[in-house]
Amino acid sequence: MMAIRNQSLWLFSPSIDLSVFLGSALLSFLLLAVGWKVGVLNAETPDWAWISTVLLVDVAHVWATSFRVYFDTEELKRRLLLYLGVPIAGYIIGVAIYSESEILFWRILALIAIFHFVRQQYGWVMLYRRKLGESDRIGFLIDASAVYLATIYPLVFWMSNLPRNFQWFVENDFFALPSIFDYILFPFYILSLLIYFSKSVYLYITKRFVNIGKDIIVLTTATCWYVGIVALNSDYAFTVTNVLIHGIPYFAIVYFYAKSRRDKTNSVYRFLTSNWIVFLATLWALAYVEELLWHRNVWHERDWLFGENWNVGSFQTYLVPLLAVPQISHYILDAFIWRKKDNPNLSFI
Repeated sequence: MMAIRNQSLWLFSPSIDLSVFLGSALLSFLLLAVGWKVGVLNAETPDWAWISTVLLVDVAHVWATSFRVYFDTEELKRRLLLYLGVPIAGYIIGVAIYSESEILFWRILALIAIFHFVRQQYGWVMLYRRKLGESDRIGFLIDASAVYLATIYPLVFWMSNLPRNFQWFVENDFFALPSIFDYILFPFYILSLLIYFSKSVYLYITKRFVNIGKDIIVLTTATCWYVGIVALNSDYAFTVTNVLIHGIPYFAIVYFYAKSRRDKTNSVYRFLTSNWIVFLATLWALAYVEELLWHRNVWHERDWLFGENWNVGSFQTYLVPLLAVPQISHYILDAFIWRKKDNPNLSFI
């Protein structure tokens, strides 16, 4: 059925994998419990939760791409046209779209973000398949169907049941789907997960084969996306279940990439990746600066954290797409920078 190599079950190590994949999901549910206890489970995300999830994880993980690409001068030179072309083209196209329609800009950005979030979960599954030498076609189809439907069905439910008490970026950035899409897709969603976990049990019983990391990815993705989007209808619940399982594992893979590249880079890169504290502090500083610019110029919120608002007037047409460039670059480049066949510096995974 498959070629199974005798090697480690983990991408990084048992402790790291369990911490970033299972631990991030458990942290999400812990925060749900905290939210229920303090009375914000069905409310807007309070500032303390916004800082700990959106600012320090979601926004910061976007900037982690810099350690994979822009801070690594050798890697930057290797595909200079791609790495410079994406942000430049993203900005030019963004200005063109935003100048015509603000909501169209946010809807397109939301679609790109959704694609990125879905594909990242799929990417983790494929990394674990490759790690353990799973090469059979049927197993691939079962695994891919499970992880895709674990993310796509909740999104279809969301768009089939508008309005919800949360949004991706701004109000009305999702377009509505007829409810029939929800009814049609739901049986396939349930069936795909049943088949996936039945396969996992069957392989363990008959071949003593287990891919625990992959099973954790599928299980945590299915539970967090369902609870955060379908079962609960609150901005707080969506935020804590969506952000942590996406951003925390990304910190890990970028940090281990950076560690593998330290001896081949400059002294600044080596300092910024010398340990977890410096690495994360750098990302948090960049995230704070970005959010300061967003909040002073666009959102006009959290003055206590970011200071008084600036009045940019008509320049917002050019400023909003500029502030979105880090996100756009992260979403698009992430489709290229983790393909092992195109990236000789990914020997650490």
